[in-house]
Amino acid sequence: MEILMSNWTDVQSLPKSFVFPPDRRPGENVFPVCKNVPVIDLEKAEGLDRVETIQQILNASQEFGFFQVINHGVSESLMDDTMSVFKEFYGMPAEYKASFYSNDINKSCRIYSSTLNYNAEKVHYWRDNFTHRCHPIEDHIQHWPEKPARYREIVGIYSVEVRKFLLRILNLISEGLGVEPGYFDGDISKIQLLSVNHHIPCPDPSLTLGMPEHCDPNLISMLQQCSVPGFQVLLEGKWMDVEPLPNAFLVIPGLQLKVHDNLSN
Repeated sequence: MEILMSNWTDVQSLPKSFVFPPDRRPGENVFPVCKNVPVIDLEKAEGLDRVETIQQILNASQEFGFFQVINHGVSESLMDDTMSVFKEFYGMPAEYKASFYSNDINKSCRIYSSTLNYNAEKVHYWRDNFTHRCHPIEDHIQHWPEKPARYREIVGIYSVEVRKFLLRILNLISEGLGVEPGYFDGDISKIQLLSVNHHIPCPDPSLTLGMPEHCDPNLISMLQQCSVPGFQVLLEGKWMDVEPLPNAFLVIPGLQLKVHDNLSN
């Protein structure tokens, strides 16, 4: 079969290379839904509720390790257009996507299936992943897909707006930690990656997983779930579903940020 799963059609049974050992399969379990995910209204950080909003962000980061953000400043239409253009990219002909295929972590723009260790892993994860660098755009946009035709325009605007949003969050965190304004604006945040996971319909989700369990090693991550379920977090020793919140971003402070948090205390 083609390595890229997004090129597959009419998959009737799960290939053996995607079947996990019994002790790692999700099985038929119905996972509990995390009902108390912190929701941060970012507009309030610009008014009288700024101090309270900063404290909510710090509390959520320490107690949950993630939080949802509404009124983040990125328009709903841009969010929808961006998801649409990603879908168009994954629907492009196989030979076009193959031109971006690589497991080289240093490549500016790459697509692969499962993980970057595909050839060595014993079992594969049920996903394709498309990743490229975004900042500064002028250094990387020439490596982005030219098709679909509006990809570079829309994703370029989206990347800039998301970066502004994440720097706002980082500046609020630095203010709450008592470090100087703009602490995270320099070299520590100069690398910006966009990562798009694509999961085709699975004939038996009880036997496989969509991606590896992991802790984000970077400074901070933002996830746009749209209306797609499946994102899970480990809380108090239990895997729990996080339901998508319309037009919200899910923010995950990474391990680098936790190190800086420890150093500031």
